[in-house]
Amino acid sequence: MRALSHAVRLALLEVLTVHGALTATQAGKLIGESATTCSFHLRQLAKYGFVEEAEKGPGRSRPWRVTHLGWTFEETTSDTEANAAGSALGEVSLQLQLQRHHEFNRGRSDYPADWQGFGGTSHTVWWATPSEMVALQQEIDDLVSRFRDRLGNPELRPSDASPVEITVLTHPFHPPKSPA
Repeated sequence: MRALSHAVRLALLEVLTVHGALTATQAGKLIGESATTCSFHLRQLAKYGFVEEAEKGPGRSRPWRVTHLGWTFEETTSDTEANAAGSALGEVSLQLQLQRHHEFNRGRSDYPADWQGFGGTSHTVWWATPSEMVALQQEIDDLVSRFRDRLGNPELRPSDASPVEITVLTHPFHPPKSPA
């Protein structure tokens, strides 16, 4: 997790996921960093198994690709340091997602008309048991993963498709009451 707890590394994983294999120079142009910085961080990500070298490009070009799509972190009670790192990673990632969401909403009118009609925020609160929430979370995960195979396989993408980010937050509204 420490390997991911850096804004440049998260940005690199995102552009490699969306654009496919890229060199450090190409990735740097997309995220606004130097090729040297990107090269260092790509090597760090490779050290921990998040990226690997793709097939060699022309000349000395060295493209990189992600080794797997996405990541999850489950808190354990035994490793407080790992829990803190996972929590920090989750917060950094969520802030990046929220920033992109705000940017879309502010610039929605700049998008083509057929892209302006979706995206937004919905919010609701309801009463549920822990087992109902586990089942609901699985249903949500299944739903939002419907087109996941298109990330790693560009041939499956319709010609008018574009990357779309989906962020779903679920959590108790407040701490449950302790049993009497």
